[in-house]
Amino acid sequence: MAETHDLVLRGGRVLDPETNFDAVADVGVTGDVITGVSTTPLHGRRTLDVPGLAVAPGWIDMHSHAQTLAGHRLQALDGVTTALELEAGATPVAEAYNEATAEGRPLNFGFAASWTQARMAVIGGMPPGGGIGSTLGRIGDPRWQAPATGRALEEILALLGGELANGALGIGILMGYAPGVAHEEYAAVAGLAAAAGVPTYTHSRDLVERVPDILIDGAEELTRVAAETGAHMHYCHVNSTSTRQIDRVLGLVERVRAEGARVSTEAYPYGAGMTGIGASFLAPERLAEWGMTPASIVYTPTGERVADAARLARLRADDPGGLAIIHTLDERLPADRIFLDRALLAASTVIGSDAMPLTWTSGVPDPYAWPLPKTAVTHPRTAGTFSKVLRHYVRETGTLSLLEAVSRASTLPARVLGESVPALRRKGRVQVGCDADLVVFDPATVTDRSTYEDSTRPSAGYAHVFVAGEAVVSDGELVLSALPGRPIRR
Repeated sequence: MAETHDLVLRGGRVLDPETNFDAVADVGVTGDVITGVSTTPLHGRRTLDVPGLAVAPGWIDMHSHAQTLAGHRLQALDGVTTALELEAGATPVAEAYNEATAEGRPLNFGFAASWTQARMAVIGGMPPGGGIGSTLGRIGDPRWQAPATGRALEEILALLGGELANGALGIGILMGYAPGVAHEEYAAVAGLAAAAGVPTYTHSRDLVERVPDILIDGAEELTRVAAETGAHMHYCHVNSTSTRQIDRVLGLVERVRAEGARVSTEAYPYGAGMTGIGASFLAPERLAEWGMTPASIVYTPTGERVADAARLARLRADDPGGLAIIHTLDERLPADRIFLDRALLAASTVIGSDAMPLTWTSGVPDPYAWPLPKTAVTHPRTAGTFSKVLRHYVRETGTLSLLEAVSRASTLPARVLGESVPALRRKGRVQVGCDADLVVFDPATVTDRSTYEDSTRPSAGYAHVFVAGEAVVSDGELVLSALPGRPIRR
């Protein structure tokens, strides 16, 4: 007698990059598990007919600072089923997990330990916790960036070791925000990660082309530490930290990979970045290093393009954690576009959104508001990264096949993390026994709709998004009551 599944997705184009399966088939789901994949009809208590639509593993975003209900909702409509805060991380990690679990989340979630917050506590004497908002608010404070003595470094490592014992998914390192930190400290943190069998996730130090007198070139540092410690080093948003030096940076990565080092890379398809306006590299006197002027910066709380150095200095003093869009590459210019493309199309590069928190430009923030009002703004990558890749690189230019794009959004990040995080071995795949985190979308119409002027406009083209077998998007609409997201721990 044929097995009866709780749900059957009937007649879609099923994509499983790990097995190179790309065919019209049925997918059966029972509870939170995929229980059938077949080119012959499956039987289900409920059936959704999805002819002409793709059925794929849900996107796994390794770089999401949008760890709120609203942030998850925007990302769900971009096909994300697992959103992880790995680059900045969170400390104490138990607090981050407990808060997300208590409130409920549409998407699966997880956190790395935060080297930045560990330093803020040990070196800066600042209370830990508070998530990305707390980190951004203090990111420009020089106290936490001071060199660590031997005893202080021991305390930092001990704190991070405790976080790993509490289930953190590795160690997030915002090295680019603390240019005076010794290389030896970075190597020691990587050594701790290697001993624990977990990755590090690095916002790299600056590059020698921009800062000739830097302690050590950021790309050289990351790749050298990977080779010397044996740690798995994940190079966060290699597009935005490398910009016009991407060929040299990728060359270093390829060289150490060939020698056996473990370095993974990640990129997003936008020419502008976003961070707290108080970041050290946004000091007026440092903008020239990036070929920028104050007018390259848009301060999101007011929407203003910063007029001059004096205004920039005032904003940095008054609101150091205020989010700002940083225009470094102009996607409209072929001479700039090529660097972005090289980063995103590089071998084995994961798609990671660097999704950002919302800024409320007026009124009282409402964490439960939906649809989001125009007064809630962010970077368009928060709402559109994965759909932009599908639109531009698959449909418009054909530089990625659909199966390859799906792999970079799902299977590849699952592999990057799966060695140290067992839960990820069941994700990023459309196979029997794997988690029922699935996206059903139209390859012919899926598109990003967010822009720098309308940053929270959701993507379109997703018919259904399932997390643990439960629909968080149904018939193209968000299911507001659905909170099936689960914590991802080691």
